Amino acid sequence: MTSTSPPSVDSPDLAALAGLLADRTRAAMCLALLDGRAWTATELARHTGVAPSTATGHLHRLVAGGLLAEERQGRHRYVRLAGPATAEMIESLASHAPLRATPVRSLRDAHRRRALAHARSCYDHLAGTVAVAITDAMTERALLAWDYGPGLTPAGRAWLRALGIADDHSGTGRAHVRSCLDWTERRHHLAGAVGAALLTHALDSGWAARRGTTRVIDLSDRGRVALREHLGLPDEVLLPPEDGG
Repeated sequence: MTSTSPPSVDSPDLAALAGLLADRTRAAMCLALLDGRAWTATELARHTGVAPSTATGHLHRLVAGGLLAEERQGRHRYVRLAGPATAEMIESLASHAPLRATPVRSLRDAHRRRALAHARSCYDHLAGTVAVAITDAMTERALLAWDYGPGLTPAGRAWLRALGIADDHSGTGRAHVRSCLDWTERRHHLAGAVGAALLTHALDSGWAARRGTTRVIDLSDRGRVALREHLGLPDEVLLPPEDGG
């Protein structure tokens, strides 16, 4: 009798994924791409402080590993995170990673870091102190339920409609409501299609604005009034850190 080997079974290669992020330059690239934009290799090389050829090599590995997607416009090549699920995985991993001390070179740099912790984009949804406070307030008002993971209640759906936010996200290929572990707060904020819709509404309605090309999100006076009115958020959460202490 001839023996036959058992059929191979595919299993997740977690070590390969970890290897992609084990390099500090590749990890820094993924964190930068959490702003949701498409970057060129030159921009990422400048951001991470490596030569363009080195950046290109790292990007090839990240694209081949499925973490990044490549886009081309004419002669220009851009990369972005592969999708919302990838962004949420990167943010969640960052929340579990030990904090590494980095030098603060100027007062402006210190303000930027505090602003990033206060409110920032996490791919297509809001993260930071304000995002966690919004999630907490929605839970306290029974707009969110956590019985089987986060989910909108009937009151939550009505609340979204009252704000003018469409709640029909069928066919988008993504979770309706998800939680994302915030790397600065070490607590969950709202993600998924509803989290993205809330950030889009805040930007479109003038409640908030992006700060240049950074991930920082600045609340406007109108936005602070709206979040006080609709969710009861206190000033110590809503005011920017340089003004709020």
